[in-house]
Amino acid sequence: MNTYADMGRAPAKFTGRLIWYGATVFITSAILLVLEIVAGRLLAPYIGVSLYTWTSIIGVILAGLSLGNWVGGVIADRGASETTVGVILAIGALACFGILSLLMLVARPLQVSELSLLSASFVYVLSLFFLPAVLLGVVTPLLTTIALKLDDRTGHVVGRMHALAALGSIVGTFVTGYWLVQTIGTKNIVMGTSAVLACLAVPYLKTLRPRIPIAAGALLLFGALAFTTYKVQGFVNPCDRESNYYCLRVVDEHDFRGQVAARSLVLDHLSHSINVRSAPDDLWMSYVHAMDEMIHYHRSNPGSLRYFFAGGGAYTLPRALRYRYPDADITVSEIDPMVTAVAKSELYFDSDDIRIIHGDARIALQSLEDGKFDVVVTDVYHDIAIPYHLTTVEYHRLVKSRLETEGMHLMNVVDAFPDAMLVKSISKTLQTQFRYVDIWLEPTAEVPTRMTYLISATDRFPPPESLKSQNGEYRIWHRVTDYVHNTGTPVNSTPILRDDFAPVEKLVSTMIVGKAGL
Repeated sequence: MNTYADMGRAPAKFTGRLIWYGATVFITSAILLVLEIVAGRLLAPYIGVSLYTWTSIIGVILAGLSLGNWVGGVIADRGASETTVGVILAIGALACFGILSLLMLVARPLQVSELSLLSASFVYVLSLFFLPAVLLGVVTPLLTTIALKLDDRTGHVVGRMHALAALGSIVGTFVTGYWLVQTIGTKNIVMGTSAVLACLAVPYLKTLRPRIPIAAGALLLFGALAFTTYKVQGFVNPCDRESNYYCLRVVDEHDFRGQVAARSLVLDHLSHSINVRSAPDDLWMSYVHAMDEMIHYHRSNPGSLRYFFAGGGAYTLPRALRYRYPDADITVSEIDPMVTAVAKSELYFDSDDIRIIHGDARIALQSLEDGKFDVVVTDVYHDIAIPYHLTTVEYHRLVKSRLETEGMHLMNVVDAFPDAMLVKSISKTLQTQFRYVDIWLEPTAEVPTRMTYLISATDRFPPPESLKSQNGEYRIWHRVTDYVHNTGTPVNSTPILRDDFAPVEKLVSTMIVGKAGL
């Protein structure tokens, strides 16, 4: 007698249930990857974005998924039913719902703790996302086992469930990265995952007594009301806007009278730059001011120069140069169109007569063929999230090829003080292309910390021992090249950075494993 397996199909009466099981596996797998992508963006305002952050996120979520798969198999072997699936989904909805409130509960002590950035990243992810990952990991083996009771084609059922789980993960990744984050924001995404899981749970709980689903719903409502009543800030989005690249905030800066005199742009958890409303050439941030003064020191006619900026941010220096020198030729490559939009709408930036290219700076510089530049400014090293391909000898060779004979390359780099290993490595790399490479700081700190270094590279002539400001606030920057090279890690121990080997995360490990990274 033929069995259903022999006929290559499951009983018709179970087809709807099997489809629903598959849909549940697809959706829960998608939600897990949604949470993984959102985790990086949710934590960016607190710990930034780096290789170490993503390592913690991926590692913790995979660990939770693995544990969930094992637990799901054990539960399935003990006779779990659809009701069990519903309970797991309901608890998963609560776990997702709790991510936002837990974020604030965890963030406050971590921000004042002595934990390193590496440790803090792990604690953040573990406390927020491990439990949801475990619960979502339970669903696939549980439903696969239940499906095998309805369709004895083992290979067919197992293969289908695994395929749907993988497909759900793929869809969750692309939908979140390409659409959800920039459309509805991370906090709404997290709340949405909770709502979807709660809706998925309802059909599986239909065999329970009514009071249990009602109690679960009441618990969700109670949680929402409790958080609202006590004004838990987990529901307040720290971002004014969220793009594919950054959490963006604009912060008012006040003068001595308490009046709003300027605005600063915060990308993730780093204040990028400050634009003064009534004085475009008033440069409050030291490293931006230093770049401006270095340009004036090296070239007596800055108004007739051609400038290329790798990275726009708040467009502070391009704005100042355009204000002073209407005839200057300025090109800016900014990877994030939303950063430009915010600069225009909220940071007093007028883009008229400035050529803006939205895309990767290295690709933009390589594609430009309409002459050479007098000054190239690389201002893209976003805290500890460093685009390594803009640190390498290949990049600096490209910059050199796009510079006039007497041109200059300026870079700002956030690194540890006093042992700035990344700065040493970048300066060593620059020396393969430029004759004079120097490192600059305002008066140095007395204790180990993080600082923003300015690196200048040119073939024209060596710079002075110190640089005094000629415009704006009075400042003095010291040439600390020898000091940096002779302090801490020997320069010979740092690598020349290349496209096939640029261990920038290792070079800033002092900030990663120390408190300075937060």
